[in-house]
Amino acid sequence: MCATTLTPAAASAATSAGDRTATATATASRTLGPFAEPAFATTCEWHRFGEGEIPPWRLMFRDPLCVEYSKRDITFDNGGALRFLVAEPSRFALAMVTCRYYQQDHWSVQTTTGSTPWVTWDGQYWWDKTRQRAGARLTHFRIHGTSVGIGDAVAALRPVHPELADVLEAYGSEAGETGLTTDLPYDLRCSLAG
Repeated sequence: MCATTLTPAAASAATSAGDRTATATATASRTLGPFAEPAFATTCEWHRFGEGEIPPWRLMFRDPLCVEYSKRDITFDNGGALRFLVAEPSRFALAMVTCRYYQQDHWSVQTTTGSTPWVTWDGQYWWDKTRQRAGARLTHFRIHGTSVGIGDAVAALRPVHPELADVLEAYGSEAGETGLTTDLPYDLRCSLAG
C-alpha cells in the first residue's frame, strides 16, 4: 500500500485551489438567476412616454428612474421608425447616467401599419449599480407571429427531458417569456452616492 504525503507548500496550494473553486462556484451561482423585480421597484414613480417621445433631461436626477415607453409604431410607411430612431439615443443617454433604473417597454416592428409584425415583445429591464445587480425579462416575444422564448423551449422539452425543463423553467415558464437576473461590475460613482 502506498501513502501520499504532501509537503506544507503543496498542501497550502491544494487548499488554495479548493478555496478558489468554492469561491468560483459560489460566485457563479450568484451571478445568474431567474428574473426578479429590483428591490427599489415598490418606490418607483413611473414616467410614461408615447411613440417617439423624448423624456426631459431633468429626469436624470431621479433616483430611482422608472420609465415606460411605447414602441409599437416602428413602421416604415408612416414615419414611426424615424420617430423611434430620433428618440432612442436620448432615452439611452438618460438611462446610462442613472444608478437605479427600471424600464418597461412595448415593442412592435412592422413594414406598414396594420401588417403582421416582424417582431413584438414587452420588456422589463432594470439595474441597481449600488447593489451590483441587473435584470431583464421579455414576455410575449413573437417573430412573425410565432412565440419564441425559454418558456417555449420548456414546453417542447417537458415530455422528453423533464429535468432540463425544470431547470430552464426558472428563466421562463410562459410562451414567449425569457428572463434573468445577473451581477454588475462595481461602480464607484454609484457606490459613493449610496
